Amino acid sequence: MALVGFGMVITFMYLIMSRRLSAIVALILVPVVFAVASGFGPTAGTMVLEGIRQLAPTAMMLMFAILFFAVMYDAGLFEPLIRRVVASVGNDPLRITLGTALLSAAISLDGDGSTTVLVVVTALLPVYLRLGMNPLIIAVLLLLTNSPINLVPWGGPTARAASALHLDAMVLFAGLVPVILGCLVFAFVAAYWLGLRERKRLNWDRHAAVEALHRAQASVSASHRPGLIWVNLALTLGLVAAMGLQLGPLPVLMMVAFALALLINYPRLADQKQRIGAHAESVLNVLALIFAAGAFTGILGGTGMVDAMSSQFIGVLPEGAGPHMAIITAFASLPFTFFMSNDAFFFGILPLLAKAAAQYGIDPMHVARAAVLGQSVHALSPLVAAGYLMSGLLGREVGELQRFCLKWSIMSALVAIAVAVICGAIV
Repeated sequence: MALVGFGMVITFMYLIMSRRLSAIVALILVPVVFAVASGFGPTAGTMVLEGIRQLAPTAMMLMFAILFFAVMYDAGLFEPLIRRVVASVGNDPLRITLGTALLSAAISLDGDGSTTVLVVVTALLPVYLRLGMNPLIIAVLLLLTNSPINLVPWGGPTARAASALHLDAMVLFAGLVPVILGCLVFAFVAAYWLGLRERKRLNWDRHAAVEALHRAQASVSASHRPGLIWVNLALTLGLVAAMGLQLGPLPVLMMVAFALALLINYPRLADQKQRIGAHAESVLNVLALIFAAGAFTGILGGTGMVDAMSSQFIGVLPEGAGPHMAIITAFASLPFTFFMSNDAFFFGILPLLAKAAAQYGIDPMHVARAAVLGQSVHALSPLVAAGYLMSGLLGREVGELQRFCLKWSIMSALVAIAVAVICGAIV
């Protein structure tokens, strides 16, 4: 089953990155074909439903999150931020890319990738479109800043690694601080280079860009509610606080926040229908991708492919690799967290790697730190909901986003590994 699993993932990636199929079609048909061909035809439907059932809360959360932040944008909540960004960075693509990286890094502190994507893309995509910049740059800078900062103790990877090996999350995080800083330096270097490239591509002209910006701003102001900006800000901050304090299930919090936002800003039924209709395409695209991903993950896990793939990897490690298990784990985290969910990797494979490393006297803390260093590559996995969200909000195919971002994510992971080795976080 390991070969079948690797074959299924490779086939899927080839089809979407070569633009042979859309992500939705590939996510559904590829696993079904492989399941039927492997003799799992009678149970494939049950596996698909189980995968969809597991992703349903995520789909529900993303649907209402998209609608909530879309209503906030329509009402003009982010317009002061956009104007401030434009005022502080001008219409200079270089300063805008640096500002994007800074904003993404700041918002990433909440430890939730989907929230960061929603806020940053909603706030800055209009700026990029108004100035003619490539919106995929937002995706790159989101990935390069969110991935390292998401290693905070309350972020998913660190918490999972600590839980899987029964370690102190704060001690684990302390050793990762130099890694996070090193990756952020790389992110801002990338932002600087991408900004310079956009300047050259656009043949940047300050006055022409400013005129285009003003024209676009004038055309999107009809739905704004400037008199309610403080109410909307309070509602948004209240939502963020409720999520941070875990006052309720995230999907429910998003549902309630969206309903309040729509009622407060657009009390007339006709206006409410218009606002929902304006964003229906984005919502439908993301939901279709998430539920299609349920078919992929359901069959990948239900057939035993994930377990077989991990066992195959452990089995092919040479005996002499033992003393270097931490570094091997770091490099292995790149493909493994791309091909499987974080839960499967951290709770399924990491304990096996740590057990093998312990035979050579390697501290499990080093193995745990190594396991989280591939998160920049994991962010582009077909199993990560935030990637589909980003694709939908940017209006680009998942394969296009992966092609544009993959080299940057790999470079960021290599920087993380290099810094971890140099500073002694892993040995």
